[in-house]
Amino acid sequence: MNKGELVDAIADKSGVTKKQADEILTATVDTIMETVAGGDKITIVGFGSFEPRERKEREGRNPKTGKALTIKATTVPGFSAGKVFKDRVKA
Repeated sequence: MNKGELVDAIADKSGVTKKQADEILTATVDTIMETVAGGDKITIVGFGSFEPRERKEREGRNPKTGKALTIKATTVPGFSAGKVFKDRVKA
């Protein structure tokens, strides 16, 4: 499913126009990204949590040369699925 199909599904389920559904989805995604980028966590009960995660510095290898190199520490976005979401996918 791509964004357009998701917008269509949201519009059908909620009874709003496709334009309104697109605006709501875009605002939701933007808010999640801004919040996580700012270092905060968002929890949607039953669905899951979005949070920034620290990735430690580590050693890697250049795939072309095989030479060892250091990969710097960084912050990455993380998602943990909630129980209801996990249970629905299992079924």
